[in-house]
Order: sequence, then structure tokens, then C-alpha cells
Amino acid sequence: MSNAMRNGAAAPKPEAVIFDMDGVLVDSEPFGFEALRRVMACYGLPYGEAENAEFLGRTTLESCRILRERHRLPESAETLADRYVEGMLEQIARGPIPMPGVPDVLKQVRAAGYRMALASSAEVRVIDANLAALGLRPLFDVVVSGTQVARGKPAPDVFLAAAGRLGTPPAGCLVVEDSRNGLLAAKAAGMRCAVVPCDHTRHQDFGGCDHRLRALPDLLALL
Repeated sequence: MSNAMRNGAAAPKPEAVIFDMDGVLVDSEPFGFEALRRVMACYGLPYGEAENAEFLGRTTLESCRILRERHRLPESAETLADRYVEGMLEQIARGPIPMPGVPDVLKQVRAAGYRMALASSAEVRVIDANLAALGLRPLFDVVVSGTQVARGKPAPDVFLAAAGRLGTPPAGCLVVEDSRNGLLAAKAAGMRCAVVPCDHTRHQDFGGCDHRLRALPDLLALL
């Protein structure tokens, strides 16, 4: 249920809505897990859900840097990231799975006159492949990848970049996220955040979020 009322008053309407992609618009968290599992399997190493949870919301390169250092892998983080992206693209080519409410919710937000951005930690090629396969690109005014900014989530850079390109002040943006790293990034950017946990993030701590939604269609009540 949404916490649409705070301190006894209705939360103000946003000027723009910024969406995360993985776990919010596309059910790609299982794809990401499988792609990283395959990368680690190349070295005979296990990769489980517990370790994967640490990387939800982070950029591919940052995740691969951590894995390389932790497991003392011989190849560069860039090489690991390339393998991961290729694995993701193979799975997306078989058909990405939209989250419940996609694309209808996005179309309704657009029809209501809100400016919209996508701000994802994913690589540009992965974002483009998902948006093209689902026909979502025309709905967004701005698309920003975590690879295009200095720091990935939980730093605020990707959301600040999206707001800047939209021409909307951070306080006027509502971010829709599914991970704690994304929530932390949104709050660090000075933005409101509505969290829609997916199956892979329901256990995470979402303290400090402005709204917790059961499903993406609940977002419409905030607009």
C-alpha cells in the first residue's frame, strides 16, 4: 500500500517521473543473476542469490570489479563485464519479460502530461535492447545509463543527470525503484522515491522511502 499521506497532508504532485528499468519495468533480475552465474562458472566458482543481492542496482562494471577483487580473478573487470553483457543480450533476444502494468502504466503517465526518464544502472546496449524489444523507447524523454556518469547507484549521479536533461529540479522528480541501492541514490539526489519491490528485493531495507507500492499500477494514485 502506498504511503501517499505524510504528516497528515497529501504528498505534492511531481513534475517528472524517473523510472529504474531492471525489476521495475522489465523482469530482468533473473537474467542478470544467470548472466553473472555463468561468468563465475567460467572460473569454477559458485554464485548464489545471497552474493547477487549485493549487486542489485549497481552498474555491471562496478559489480565485476568487486567480484574480480573478491575472488582474485585473472581477467580485467572490463572483460568480465563484456561477458556479462553478452549473456544478457542473448537472453533478451529470446524475449524480455515486462513487469505487471508495463506498458499501460507508462502510457497513462505520459498521457497525463508528465515528463519521463529512464535512469538505469544497466549498460547502454542492454537498455536499448530491452526498450526496443518492448517498444518503450518513444515513451521516454530521456534515457540515462549508469555507465554514462561518474558514479553508479547508490550515488545519485544517474538520477541527477536524468533530472538535468529533463530540465526538472531534483525536488520535482519522483523516482520509481525496486532496490535499496536505487532508493539510496534517489534520496541522495534530493528526490522523492516510490519503491516497488520485486521478488528479488522484497527482503531489502526500504526505510526512508516516501511510498512503498505493491505493484507498478499503484503509482498512478500518486500522480
